Amino acid sequence: MRLPRATSAILGFAVIWAFLIIFVVFPLIRIFYDAFTGEAGEFTLVNFAEFFTDSFYLRSLWKSLLLGLAAVFTTSVIGIAVALLLIRYEFPYRNLFSYLTMLPLILPPLVGVLGFVFILGRAGTVNILLMDWFGLEQPINFMYGVQGVLLVETIHLFPMMTLSILDALSKVDPTLEEAAQGMGAKGWRRLRDITLPLTTPGYISGALLVFIWTFADFITPLVLGVQDLLAPQAYLNIMQFVDRRIFRMGIVISALLVILAILFVLAARQYVALKDYSSLAYSRVERRQLGPVRRWLAVGFLSLLLFISFMPQVGVMFAAVGRGWALTPFPVVYTLEFFRQVSIETPKFILNSIIFSGIAVALCLVVGVPMAWILGRTRTPGRNTMDALTTLILAIPGTAIGIAYIRAFNFPLPVVDIPLTSMWIILPLVLAVRRLPYTVRGSLSSLLLVHKSMEEAAENVGATKLQVFRDITVPLVWKGILVGALFSFLTSIQEASATIFLTLGGWEMMPFGIFTFYIAGSQSQAAALGVILIAMCAISLYIVNRIAGTRVGGLFG
Repeated sequence: MRLPRATSAILGFAVIWAFLIIFVVFPLIRIFYDAFTGEAGEFTLVNFAEFFTDSFYLRSLWKSLLLGLAAVFTTSVIGIAVALLLIRYEFPYRNLFSYLTMLPLILPPLVGVLGFVFILGRAGTVNILLMDWFGLEQPINFMYGVQGVLLVETIHLFPMMTLSILDALSKVDPTLEEAAQGMGAKGWRRLRDITLPLTTPGYISGALLVFIWTFADFITPLVLGVQDLLAPQAYLNIMQFVDRRIFRMGIVISALLVILAILFVLAARQYVALKDYSSLAYSRVERRQLGPVRRWLAVGFLSLLLFISFMPQVGVMFAAVGRGWALTPFPVVYTLEFFRQVSIETPKFILNSIIFSGIAVALCLVVGVPMAWILGRTRTPGRNTMDALTTLILAIPGTAIGIAYIRAFNFPLPVVDIPLTSMWIILPLVLAVRRLPYTVRGSLSSLLLVHKSMEEAAENVGATKLQVFRDITVPLVWKGILVGALFSFLTSIQEASATIFLTLGGWEMMPFGIFTFYIAGSQSQAAALGVILIAMCAISLYIVNRIAGTRVGGLFG
């Protein structure tokens, strides 16, 4: 029996909302309930009072905020410089640099920090060479401390800022800059007063992502011996099973991470809403030729940036194929044994990553593409709330959502009598929720470029809404859908902050395997698994780049 059109649409709308309520709203409500209640379930502010009267937690809060702001500053300097060079100027190897500067995106933070430790650690290549060549008696501490965390976050995240700025710059009407130049505003003044302010929406989007990512990352600080930050404290407090008060404080910290992320998003959206950044028309910007000196300065700057960016990849590769790499600049023996161990003897990490990420992408497509259509093509009640939830998902730290899932789904389900936290499907679910915004934004950005008249013409000849969506809309926006899906896959197989809380024996994904190998002292196996993860991410990013190029910046906001 065929359902009426209206009934089918309502049913589909209800299914999407049920997914969002169960897997987004409910876990957040549960974590806030735990944070604002006592042992007997009564409402209390005692938990937060304990946090704000504890000098250690307050120091962790301020250090986390300062680290996030520092990461925004460093990635802004690099990201804006790279974006301006790539979109406004012509110089040797520009096309090659436009691709290579995106490659740090494929470097999972966990793999990046290990690679930097192999090269810049106390017994790393650089310190060994300094001791051998210059007689340095004590190694220089490049990595262990907040400075190391900032270095890792900057190198990993500056492409996000670059993509956001590129996307915004491509939408700046060049006549505004030409008018400013005609009135005497040239060079730095035109950039400061006209160009950069017009990129504010894109810049704010990138800055928010960088800040929240840095603010919520706990693995990088833990590897580098930094524990007095909020995210590491949330992880350490939750993972200990001895003191209930400390466990409760981990929940409070997780709730604070969510509250602060929401406040940052609201403040940023309010700031952007204060001004109008729209243009009447977009024109292609003619790239200007740089002079001989500036041309090679640009090449030198980008080459130095890429040298530093590829340093962790080189370190991970050496560790993956090297044996006996101790107090020597480079390994003394090379072997593929470690690749054999992680890919043949323990293939579960690779297989689980592919399977779980694939299921997550399928869920993103099933939920995200119809969501994009609802947001872009309807005036359905609740669509603004749905859009706000999509933005909120992007802002929620992985640490907080992982802990929220532990609290929300740790009860026996009807019929099966097993908690969802004891079933493998929870990992694809949390990955799908974490990456849903990329599929929605990728599909929506393409959908907005398709004129409604094409769909209306199909409806006028008798096609149903479903037929129009399947036969007209999807073929026209498939590139945006594919880009969002591939980017969701790329980031899902890197995910550690949310999944590490939910992983049980036999479900381990590659980031978890890298972490456990490393803390167990099996650094070469961790590196080999890291190289495989980098290769998988590189393939995904290459396909995304070929299909979308710089337009992928629209996924971030």
